[in-house]
Amino acid sequence: MGPAGRRRGVTGGAVIAATAVALVQIVFLVPPTTAQQSGGTSRVVPAEGYCSMYGICAHRSDGKVLNCVNATKAVKPDALFSTRIQSLCPTITGDVCCTVDQFDTLHQQVQQAVPFLVGCPACLRNFLNLFCEMSCSPNQSLFINVTSAKQVNKTMTVDGIDYYVTSNYGEELYSSCKDVKFGTLNTRAMDFLGGGAKTYKEWFTFLGRQANPNEPGSPYLITYRSDFDQSSRVKPLNATIYSCGDPSLGCSCGDCPSSSVCTGSLLPQSKTVTSCSVNMVSLKAECLDFSLVIVYLALLCAILLWGLLYRRRGRTGFSSQTKTPKNSEDKLHSNNNDNVPDNHVQVPEATSSSVVQTYMSTFFRRHGIFVTRHPLLVLFASILVPVILCIGLIRFKVETRPEKLWVSPGSRAADEKQYFDSHLAPFYRIEQLVLATSASDQSEAPTIVNENNMKLLFQIQNKVDDLRANYSGSTVSLADICLKPLSTDCATQSVLQYFQLDRKKYDDSGIDHAKFCFQHYSSEETCLSTFQSPIDPSTILGGFPGSNFSEASAFIITYPVNNKVETTGQENGKAVAWERAYINLVKDEILPMVLAQNLTLSFSSESSIQDELNRESTADAITIVISYIVMFAYISFTLGDRPSRLWSLLVSSKVLLGLSGVVLVMLSVLGSIGFFSAIGMKSTLIIMEVIPFLVLAVGVDNMCILVHAVKRQPYGLVLEERVSNALVEVGPSITLASLAEVLAFAVSAINPMPATRVFSIFAAMAVLLDFLLQVTAFVALIVLDFRRAEDGRIDCVPCARLTSSTDTVAGDGSPHQGPHLVARYMKDIHGPILGYRAVKFIVIAAFVGLAFASIAMTTRLQPGLEQQIVLPRNSYLQGYFNDLEKYMKVGPPLYFVVKDFNYSSASENTNQICSINQCNSNSLSNEIARQSLSPETSYIAKPAASWLDDFLVWMSPEAFGCCRKFVNGNYCPPDDQPPCCQLDQDSGSCSPNGSCNNCTTCFLHSDLQNGRPSTTQFREKLPWFLDALPSSDCSKGGKGAYSTSLNLSGYESGIIQASAFRTYHTPLNKQTDYVNSLRAARDFSSQVSKDLQMQIFPYSVFYIFFEQYLGIWKTAIMHICVCLGTVFVVCFLLTSSLWASAIILVVLAMIVLDLMGVMAVLGIQLNAISIVNLVMSIGIAVEFCVHITHAFMVGIGDRENRARHALSTIGASVFSGITLTKLVGVIVLRFAKSEVFVVYYFQMYLALVLIGFLHGLIFLPVVLSLCGPPQKTMKPIEQSQTPPSNGQT
Repeated sequence: MGPAGRRRGVTGGAVIAATAVALVQIVFLVPPTTAQQSGGTSRVVPAEGYCSMYGICAHRSDGKVLNCVNATKAVKPDALFSTRIQSLCPTITGDVCCTVDQFDTLHQQVQQAVPFLVGCPACLRNFLNLFCEMSCSPNQSLFINVTSAKQVNKTMTVDGIDYYVTSNYGEELYSSCKDVKFGTLNTRAMDFLGGGAKTYKEWFTFLGRQANPNEPGSPYLITYRSDFDQSSRVKPLNATIYSCGDPSLGCSCGDCPSSSVCTGSLLPQSKTVTSCSVNMVSLKAECLDFSLVIVYLALLCAILLWGLLYRRRGRTGFSSQTKTPKNSEDKLHSNNNDNVPDNHVQVPEATSSSVVQTYMSTFFRRHGIFVTRHPLLVLFASILVPVILCIGLIRFKVETRPEKLWVSPGSRAADEKQYFDSHLAPFYRIEQLVLATSASDQSEAPTIVNENNMKLLFQIQNKVDDLRANYSGSTVSLADICLKPLSTDCATQSVLQYFQLDRKKYDDSGIDHAKFCFQHYSSEETCLSTFQSPIDPSTILGGFPGSNFSEASAFIITYPVNNKVETTGQENGKAVAWERAYINLVKDEILPMVLAQNLTLSFSSESSIQDELNRESTADAITIVISYIVMFAYISFTLGDRPSRLWSLLVSSKVLLGLSGVVLVMLSVLGSIGFFSAIGMKSTLIIMEVIPFLVLAVGVDNMCILVHAVKRQPYGLVLEERVSNALVEVGPSITLASLAEVLAFAVSAINPMPATRVFSIFAAMAVLLDFLLQVTAFVALIVLDFRRAEDGRIDCVPCARLTSSTDTVAGDGSPHQGPHLVARYMKDIHGPILGYRAVKFIVIAAFVGLAFASIAMTTRLQPGLEQQIVLPRNSYLQGYFNDLEKYMKVGPPLYFVVKDFNYSSASENTNQICSINQCNSNSLSNEIARQSLSPETSYIAKPAASWLDDFLVWMSPEAFGCCRKFVNGNYCPPDDQPPCCQLDQDSGSCSPNGSCNNCTTCFLHSDLQNGRPSTTQFREKLPWFLDALPSSDCSKGGKGAYSTSLNLSGYESGIIQASAFRTYHTPLNKQTDYVNSLRAARDFSSQVSKDLQMQIFPYSVFYIFFEQYLGIWKTAIMHICVCLGTVFVVCFLLTSSLWASAIILVVLAMIVLDLMGVMAVLGIQLNAISIVNLVMSIGIAVEFCVHITHAFMVGIGDRENRARHALSTIGASVFSGITLTKLVGVIVLRFAKSEVFVVYYFQMYLALVLIGFLHGLIFLPVVLSLCGPPQKTMKPIEQSQTPPSNGQT
């Protein structure tokens, strides 16, 4: 069930964007240039020791300083000023071209850039040098030329300059900074400092653009140039550039993957799975397929050779080409020709081969006599047991929570989710809208970014904001439950956030501002959201080509809502109430609005899937009931007789018997559910949908076999002997089949997956109860029904009697009725056709070939369960999941959780996790960054947001605007936050008030140990960091971004119990993507845990639902093998024939293989539902095989005659009882509303019935006729015929 595209509220609100752009203002602290003025422009003759601009002459209307156009000689600073310059710009020595005010402005603006780059000292040094040289270099005139000047207050100020740098300088500068991470937003610092520049030219263009008033950026235009006239005496800046791999200024591998020490991961590389193939001319075949073809051809040759030898020995088919011994032929005739009465019948009974068989025959003879004599006593006594068990239904409960159905209680995913929820915070709830344009004809969908659609979004937003839900008498609004990273505004993800959800701001700036923010969302303060975070357009738009966001065809609006750990089930009551009101609002009001604009709308809430699954469970109730009614009607028909006259149908029909049999089946199911409900075990929807079908299949088969066995007995016998003889004939096979099914289901309950384990337990009990009721209550019902027919009483109205009953006896074995139509078909047509040698060869070749083909197809089965299949076809979530797959460009959040992080100075854990300078090259954060470079295999899209990196940077002395303290030692916020500035409520700006002028950095370099805090320093300052708001002066504040990323409980001891490092998966569109991403994340975490000797595990919200698919093949194979093995053991114990048991095992295995092959062909995925069906298929397949095999073993004559005898007797019952009954019932399921019924019940059940029929009634008889077990030693048992007595009780 896929949560694709869910995001953690844009890093929980790590809010910085304006900082990046503001630091571009560094460019306007540039000094002046001596110039020869001409028409408002300046031209300076480049010379060493001269400036191009010097001093601050004026301020713009927005307060930004303007440098003077001033060609003057560089000035020598005093000692204090020189020291200050050296501290920031170590490459500037001697004279300078900047004043103290200019340097202070430079210093003030630089502090905004430091938090972005301080993790990579080489990049920071290079970046600072670029502006230090421009601002204070004594040779400024050599590489800076004022190209435009503007008079302000009668003073010429700089309005544009050319900044000459060599292309090599630009390339190296860009290379040193391009990979530096900004972990708070899981992105690169270049997205903020360079607007996402891909080359140094793009970066310089971004830095040099002239900002409009009240916008971040340079107050004048800076054009970076590398082309110049050689005669102009210009010397482009070509200062020393430090490589990010320079050991003296070492950057981490995450910030500098090109470093020589970071050329490859220290972790073992994941093995690439390559498929083996064989090329044959223009054809390419998999090695497995090729091998299977070779083996199959070899087998065909062997079978053909054996057939030739078989022919030479004079073997023939089922036909009379082989002369059967007369005694055997006579016995066969006397037992199967009901038209010839005989006062002495011979009932075959095994005597020498199996003690168990002998015991069962004796037991069933006595049991049949007892039931016939006391039918009412047996009926009521046997029904009493399941009725008592049904009392447990008062405690009946259905488990619908997916995590309780598909996740083992002790599973790794369940344990990790519980750890994450209890130590950090549960993943938030998602409410989402997807508005999209639709393509007309075959053209592409038009862009959705236009004026009308933006206005529609504001209308929708107003309706959502005004929505009120009722919960326990109180009203609930979105503001009451939404996620608020900074405790003020909801973290709504919408394109409207570029206007701070304010319609007035949209009216003032228009659609162009949104398009501007698509490109500058990370660097423009005006693009920040209401919760002060940048909004990545890829998370709020869909259907755009490449990065062309303006061509997006979909808006994606997300409302993150707080989630709570469920203990009583009421913790999220308010959220659920609001979500249901929200869904009604969308359906009733928002959907018509959207459709009126010719747009499409899909939507979802956190509780939608659960609500729709509950609706789905009742959507097809009528379809299922109709299916059972159709099967019941057919059962009544097939159990009845062909009357000699139409009016005799009233007596010969078996409607009441069939209905009673169905009631017994339902009683067995209800008794099983009642028993387990009484002991506190919850039922599941699978049980309610599958077990009745399974038990009905088994029960109907037994009913047909029993009724037909009684009918086959000579009419001259009294009912007592006919019933006892029938039980002796078929009782052992019914016992064998039922016991094999019960034990197979019971043993398969060892599977830890709750859904399949509960199914197996309930199925075992239901089949056991059904078997007991069949051989007791149903036999009693047969006795009562046959007596009714003999007495000429009407079916369904047994109190009424027809006037003449002479002909009604024909309905129960009189000389006037021959074998049943199906029995005659099996005896006269089906059996003889299978007897031909050519037909045998074709059957063996076809079925073995089908098995080999199924083996090849089975390897192509895909694990998973598509959400669209589980939901009703008319569910509104169908369109939602389709739109997610079509439009969502962001994958689910992925957290790497570190247990018991030891931050003490004596531990190496800090350097083993962080990714700034001095961190280990194979640290966790560095390895995650490496994995993000190979997203196609790692499924990791971005470097991790590391609270540890940001904390270390935040408290670093270089980030002098971040960790600060007042004189009294209390926390001092950055200068752009109260109380350090005066907040203007109207404009939202904060003006410095000087109250924090005495604040100092928390630490000096000498206070730290190798750049790392001591245990005490770490412990004291971590709460400061987590409570610090990010802003322009310090973008590294942890509040919002990392509020739930670590657990501070007991951290004073030096151990942080749990901390999370957030990244994102790549977009996951298919079930296999989810499974593979989980596998890749676990493989990576286990490798890095082993390497670092730390406890690390990955967590994403969907892991708990997809963990089952990591071992789904193991689960499936284990279930199938256990069931097959159990059936084999039971068959061997009850038949004492290893030969027969092996044949049954092979045929069952072929049925399961063929069913799995059909699944692959139909695209049915391997999941818990299909595994349940596969296990159930073994139970039903047993019915197809065991009865035929048992009849063959106790038959008289050679293999071919015994096979023909089994087909004409038991085969007819199996065909009527399972094949036809299930066919008519399954076909009804085709019209179910839920796709899950059509795919997993109609398609799989239909395939099972057809495959079981083909193997049980075609392949198995052929195999038995060729290599079946030998005939058992038999002895005749004389039964004296006594006159029938209707008065017998």
